[in-house]
Amino acid sequence: MKKVVVASLLAVASVASVARMAVAQTQANPGASAQASGGIQMSPAEYAAYNAAIGQPTPQAKAPALEAYLTAYPQSAVKAATLEQLMLAYSSFDPVKTLDAADRLLQVDPNNLRALTFEAFFRKASADALTDPAAKQAALDKAAEYAQKGLAAPKPAGMSDADFATLQTAAKPVFYSTIATAALNKKDTATAITNFKQELASVPEEQTKAPGPLLQDTYFLAVAYLQSTPPDLVNCAYYAARVAAYAPDQLKPQFEPTAKYCYKKYHGADDGYDAVVTAAKASLNPPPGFSIKPAPSPSDIVAQVIASTPDLSTLAISDKEFILQNGKPEDAAKVWDTMKGKSVQFPDATVISVSDTALQVAVSEDAVQSKTADFTFQLKEPLKTPPAVGAKVTVSGTYASFTPNPIMITMSDGAIVEPKKPTPAHRAPARKR
Repeated sequence: MKKVVVASLLAVASVASVARMAVAQTQANPGASAQASGGIQMSPAEYAAYNAAIGQPTPQAKAPALEAYLTAYPQSAVKAATLEQLMLAYSSFDPVKTLDAADRLLQVDPNNLRALTFEAFFRKASADALTDPAAKQAALDKAAEYAQKGLAAPKPAGMSDADFATLQTAAKPVFYSTIATAALNKKDTATAITNFKQELASVPEEQTKAPGPLLQDTYFLAVAYLQSTPPDLVNCAYYAARVAAYAPDQLKPQFEPTAKYCYKKYHGADDGYDAVVTAAKASLNPPPGFSIKPAPSPSDIVAQVIASTPDLSTLAISDKEFILQNGKPEDAAKVWDTMKGKSVQFPDATVISVSDTALQVAVSEDAVQSKTADFTFQLKEPLKTPPAVGAKVTVSGTYASFTPNPIMITMSDGAIVEPKKPTPAHRAPARKR
């Protein structure tokens, strides 16, 4: 997957803060509360050490204090809660140690939703920085494994339904984004589309308008539609247009090209694009009845050209070829009737191949650009000096037949027209003096 590097849309801190908010649903001092109620017994020394650790004023101070407490009391009755607090402290300044704390917490509590949230988020963030494709995909897949576990995690005993729902609400956008990103990176567009859409549906729509991870993933949703087989150009245009509409002005040029490309690829021109932007800005998903008029089919274009051209013989050779190749039989016959049996010359034809009996050349602009022959000249007589492949020559012949796909027009009486030799200039004799 091609990564769009947009710092203001990546907004790592905002996602990490969501994860920290989820962890903060835990009681601030579970050890003290439990001891007061008689649920957990601590020695006075352990109780003092625990309170001193969780009472540190900053995450940078709290983390080493909690580590010291866990070293001194490795079998603490509040080990899981302490590791949660440690993980939360590290998350504000050290991603590597955050993951280490999350790993340790999952060894104690394998279904801890808070730890799974941090695992998915920070592993995805570190995978994004990798440049080796295989290593990047392996890292993303690992992050997605934690996200899948998080989505399936059961409610812990003792946690209320309301608190668990709050925790899930905070975690789901991280999980869906992680799964979708891993899928898109390996071109599994169906899985990517499903999870990006679930991510966007898991939050209030107003949040999807703000520059940040959700708006960025809306763009990747558009990319997933573009990379689908076959490409879904309508949805690509819609979601990319929404991103361009809400992106900061300085970043719009990074997203508008994708939206306009998908729109023009499907519609055939720019007209009507502004209506897509208006609809996309008003609604996260295409509203009922939303559609984009498709570009006219090749046969429709041919019929329009036939109807609007009084004299078909005046059409350029590239237009005639397009009609012969794409028109209905009756329309192709109308153009061919203006050509067959007529003798013509083509200057600057590009030689594609040559033999004793035939010369194949590229005449139309499309044929020249693709370096493929669109004319075969059956030679009246062998060439004295065959031209080199790629050379420019003037050729003459008479229209004899054609095949439409791929287009090939056959000419009889073919010959190379040699350039005229310049006539020597005649000078008047010098006068004697």
